[in-house]
Amino acid sequence: MMSQVQSTLSEVIYPDSDGQPMADNTKQFRWIVTIKEGLEWLFKDDPNVFVAGDLLWYPIEGNNVTRAAPDAMIVFGRPKGDRGSYQQWKEDNIAPQVVFEVRSPGNTQTEMDKKLVFYDRHGVEEYYLYDPDKGDLSGWLRRENRLDVIEPILGWVSPRLGIRFEMADTDLVLYRPDGERFATYVELATSREQVMQQLEQEKARSQQLAAKLRELGINPEELE
Repeated sequence: MMSQVQSTLSEVIYPDSDGQPMADNTKQFRWIVTIKEGLEWLFKDDPNVFVAGDLLWYPIEGNNVTRAAPDAMIVFGRPKGDRGSYQQWKEDNIAPQVVFEVRSPGNTQTEMDKKLVFYDRHGVEEYYLYDPDKGDLSGWLRRENRLDVIEPILGWVSPRLGIRFEMADTDLVLYRPDGERFATYVELATSREQVMQQLEQEKARSQQLAAKLRELGINPEELE
């Protein structure tokens, strides 16, 4: 009997896609990428923190209908690496501890309610929901074995992640434990360019100073 059950379970197919788009518009996509990549950077040096975006999570072996694809999810205690889906029974049965959702105009309230129920039922410790169109931010923390609303959410520091949640008008602002905020790729690239320009300017000034000293008969290398 046991071998028949195992055979049946092994025959279940767990699709890597649910056929739904990752995002409905550029704004939602930008926020999903910013949050997910910011979390990747935050835990880049920890080999046992798995971060994923829009990855199907199957919590129950043999059940390919009960599933969710959080916009971003963090799993402590699981190694980094590529996956087609997160099949919990293959991951030491560790559920994602933290999930993020970025609401799109196409999400109905019923859909969002179902997500909350799913995350509550399957062991998520922290759930954060951001609506970039309305500028709404909500959060839930597991207390007494259920997800309870976080109040107030502004200034809240995630127990698991150590990041702080703030709002600037309608924009979500996430601060890492070191005080630096999550930034988009364009912002990071622009900052790097500015640093490189400053270094080039300092190098040019240094070369000009060295030339002036040589004109005065002074060897700048002897001043070091």
